[in-house]
Amino acid sequence: MELRADLHIHSKYSRATSRAMDIPHLTSAAATKGIDLLGTGDFTHPAWRSELKSWLEETPYEGVYEYGGVYFILQTEVNLAFRRGDRLHRIHLVVLAPDFEVAEEASTLMSRWGNLEADGRPTLSVEPPEFLEAILEIDPWVEVIPAHVWTPWYSLFGSRSGFDSVEEAFQDQSRRIHALETGLSSDPPMNWRLSSLDRYALVSFSDAHSANSLRLGRELTAFSVKEPSYREIVRALREPSHAALAYTVEVPPEYGKYHYDGHRSCGVRMHPKEAIRRGNTCPICGRQLTLGVLHRVEELADRPEGAISANARPFYRLIPLREILTLAKEEGRLSEKPDVVYRKLVEEFGSEMRVLLSRNYQTLERLAGETVAGVLRAMHSGDLLIDPGYDGVYGRLLLDSGSREHNRFREFGDLTEFLS
Repeated sequence: MELRADLHIHSKYSRATSRAMDIPHLTSAAATKGIDLLGTGDFTHPAWRSELKSWLEETPYEGVYEYGGVYFILQTEVNLAFRRGDRLHRIHLVVLAPDFEVAEEASTLMSRWGNLEADGRPTLSVEPPEFLEAILEIDPWVEVIPAHVWTPWYSLFGSRSGFDSVEEAFQDQSRRIHALETGLSSDPPMNWRLSSLDRYALVSFSDAHSANSLRLGRELTAFSVKEPSYREIVRALREPSHAALAYTVEVPPEYGKYHYDGHRSCGVRMHPKEAIRRGNTCPICGRQLTLGVLHRVEELADRPEGAISANARPFYRLIPLREILTLAKEEGRLSEKPDVVYRKLVEEFGSEMRVLLSRNYQTLERLAGETVAGVLRAMHSGDLLIDPGYDGVYGRLLLDSGSREHNRFREFGDLTEFLS
């Protein structure tokens, strides 16, 4: 059976999250989106863990819970903040637990390093090797996945707080890392350029802070398993060539908010080649630019563009449907309200994911109009136009080359050749 899984989300107890991030709302959104399996988010938070126990029911499948026809696995994200030498590092990790007993023990352990009640995504003062060794002593089936590994802030390879390799960060415990979450601003081909990453399963999840269909499941990983058990999922994560790791769904990396280099406060955005020519400094204020994911990949890559890993898995690049509909409405190319068209499409195809993957362009055009059908066709052929994101600003889908907003940022250098 195929399971579309989003195993990195948050609850209403995390900072800057929607109050609707509870089990009923998440379940409803997952069903509409076409997600079969969700992480619970934030199992370290005592109040949320108590709610999870009241909402979720056990299933015949070990380590998997259920509510309203959607499966759940116990999951949290933690922020490790620590000094090594004279540098402060911040690395986010996704943690999966096989049952509530292990989640309780793991939470008790983590409370030694930080206040778990302050935030659903707690900040822990501990180094990665110590964290990994201690938590796996609780249960060897706990799975730890470095989150959004290229993001400049708070990630394994981040330009502002990360390292140059898994081994440098996790030291003698690095062998116990099996999967890496690529994040919104990178996709599998970018990661294939590093031969050192061939041994890891590359996974994608949403890191959703709200339960709407623009965020939940915007990236996900599909598993092909005999049964939806926790151990089957973890086995697939621990073996990058495992047939159970079927494919990932990615937003185009330009859509992510840290793809290009830039300085948001000055409205400056540029391709890494231009940033390097300018000494990686902002031409407006003279401060250092936030170096984006593309820049960081170029720094660490030992393969040319177009290289393919031996363990490469299939993937789709998709833009959330509401993003497409909203933009079409804003530009006067959608006759009805986006919510009305969204419901029509989901009712016709069964879920948003089926809409996005459908090549029934005649029906898409009948229900949503020529522009929307054309965007989906371009998405399937890899011909989307996107203004790349930078320094915390999301990229923007362009319906055509004439819809570009020139006043969103100051361009430096000729970016035309870099737009995809």
